[in-house]
Amino acid sequence: MSNLESLSVCSAPTTTAPVADDLNCKDQHPVNLSHVRQLHRDILSVDKAQRMAEFFGLLGDANRLRIVSALAVQELCVCDLAAAVKMSESAVSHQLRALRTMRLVGYRKQGRNVFYCLKDSHVLNLYREVADHLDEPED
Repeated sequence: MSNLESLSVCSAPTTTAPVADDLNCKDQHPVNLSHVRQLHRDILSVDKAQRMAEFFGLLGDANRLRIVSALAVQELCVCDLAAAVKMSESAVSHQLRALRTMRLVGYRKQGRNVFYCLKDSHVLNLYREVADHLDEPED
């Protein structure tokens, strides 16, 4: 018997104040093996899940998101970006370095200035989708 064939799930206890004994499964339910096998083909690998967690963790900083929001509008040099988000140029440069590491922003040099932009349409679309989602009225 494969490991998949021996899997089972349990229903959560329905009591309002569970006691230690209630936390264990009492009812065994059959597993739909075809669904589980399909999921195994489609579910994220551990490595990709870790990389995505790091990616989203990087976006878990309000200052970085403000920088991304400014760059979603237009390409900016560090000094203009710092003024727009009301941060020091040093702090903005530090945040941009982190965003560059995860390939969220790109840059180009023009003389002594460095101009930053969102790396590609994936980043812009992700930003817009999340912003739109948060602007939707709650149910």
